[in-house]
Amino acid sequence: MARIGCTHLMPSLLSPLKHHTSHCQLMFGLAGVGGTVGFGRAKARPFSSSRICMSLKAGIVGLPNVGKSTLFNAVVENGKAQAANFPFCTIEPNVGIVAVPDPRLNVLSDLSKSQRAVPASIEFVDIAGLVKGASQGEGLGNKFLSHIREVDSLLQVVRCFEDNDVIHVNGKVDPRSDIDVINLELVFSDLDQIEKRLDKLKKSKGRDSQSKVKEDAERSALEKIKIALLDGKPARSVTITDFEKEAVKHLCLLTMKPIIYVANVAESEVADPGSNPHVKEVMGLASELQSGLVTVSAQVESELTELPSEERTEYLQSLGVSESGLGNLIRATYSLLGLRTYFTSGEKETKAWTILAGMTAPQAAGVIHSDFEKGFIRAETVAYDDFVAAGSLAAAREKGVLRSEGKEYIVQEGDVMLFRFNV
Repeated sequence: MARIGCTHLMPSLLSPLKHHTSHCQLMFGLAGVGGTVGFGRAKARPFSSSRICMSLKAGIVGLPNVGKSTLFNAVVENGKAQAANFPFCTIEPNVGIVAVPDPRLNVLSDLSKSQRAVPASIEFVDIAGLVKGASQGEGLGNKFLSHIREVDSLLQVVRCFEDNDVIHVNGKVDPRSDIDVINLELVFSDLDQIEKRLDKLKKSKGRDSQSKVKEDAERSALEKIKIALLDGKPARSVTITDFEKEAVKHLCLLTMKPIIYVANVAESEVADPGSNPHVKEVMGLASELQSGLVTVSAQVESELTELPSEERTEYLQSLGVSESGLGNLIRATYSLLGLRTYFTSGEKETKAWTILAGMTAPQAAGVIHSDFEKGFIRAETVAYDDFVAAGSLAAAREKGVLRSEGKEYIVQEGDVMLFRFNV
């Protein structure tokens, strides 16, 4: 036996559519027969309904000059995306990984006297500004949409500030029009991909009965989704079975991805964004589209990166806010995707792990390494608050707040866990 641890509906767009037919670094040892076996790198799991990789991906989309690259530079440490006042400034996608801010991590690390603290992470992908007709090659063309097919969610930056010095590609600030343009291009792109795939399926002859069943499920799902897309509705609004969803997952449909609308406001409005009529409009649209909403000021985020860490809190307080937009953005992403965080904590390291809500203890262990899920025996678990109140794992055990949980246990937000398993 070994152990680890302690060591959405879019409004109809109708007429325009009718013509269109990680790895994890494991520093833990396995105590087993013959001594200790060390792990090097373990492959991370792909994101799905039952598996999740350690580094989430969020794609940043929007029209030119809405503040996408400015926001990217601000939230990604040492971000190198070019930000300038002209359309199509960003040509190649910019990718950056940021730590998920979580004050609990350092508290646990201090209590366990860990050598290091390892936060969860999220990867941001910033692509070129999209314009009407992008799916047909306008602007920088449809190929740039392919850069965000592998992300888990989309962050659509919407300009909600007035500034005569920063041109708007359509001549005026109009959030509803901006959102419709982007959503329409995502729909067109998916339609194109679905039509090509359906043509291929027509010519395909299943190699065996299992392949035929899967192809039939894929064909059925795509035909349902196509009808919705032609009516201006996203793929995520279509009711399909889990088997059908799995069958079309390989297409990475853009309108299947959950969306968070990021209302970009001026510095003067960051404390009271609700007073901005553009933000009110985006709020209404986000509710109508069953999507998430976060309000940020890309300019404020950019200015924060220029300040020493000790001065950032004072600057935010002077603006009437308690934290930067990054924390709000990541929390909204976690909420939209139904994510939770649990911790392992010990002398070597304290680490935050990202899982899907509803995952069992063995599944949570499998996020670290598949062997831990396969050989799972039990999990010694203590709630974060109980761990902090006790001061250590040993004290938590003495107080009776350290529980032994089996295979059916659903991991809770903030659980501190130690897994016991057979190799």
